[in-house]
Amino acid sequence: MAEKKSLGLLALAGVEPYQEKPNEEYMGDDQLVHFRKILEAWRNQLREEVDRTKNHMQDEAANFPDPVDRASQEEEFALELRTRDRERKLIKKIEKTLGLIDSDDFGFCKTCGIEIGIRRLEARPTADQCIDCKTLSEIKEKQMGG
Repeated sequence: MAEKKSLGLLALAGVEPYQEKPNEEYMGDDQLVHFRKILEAWRNQLREEVDRTKNHMQDEAANFPDPVDRASQEEEFALELRTRDRERKLIKKIEKTLGLIDSDDFGFCKTCGIEIGIRRLEARPTADQCIDCKTLSEIKEKQMGG
């Protein structure tokens, strides 16, 4: 299963890069179906990871008499839990993005309203800003020391 984890999002979803048709409307039905497949496959993969972690922690939990062994296991579990917490937040963001698809608001910058772009969304399907607004946002964040 480690091999599946290293796959890109497109391969994970079993789709090829989207090929736009001449005069195709941006975020028409075909494009929305394409991104829904990607987002749902990504969400499913993350949920499988959460389940695997839960099972691993239940199976591997041991009360080691040696404090060093116990501390090592606790540190391993803490690292896994931090990773899963980040993934839990990502699952929420994916679900929010699927909601944008449902409401026909997907693919447009939340700051300026222009098209985010197919390639950017394939690279980061949860992107909610165009590259220019995201760049400005990151510069402002850096300047504010955050």
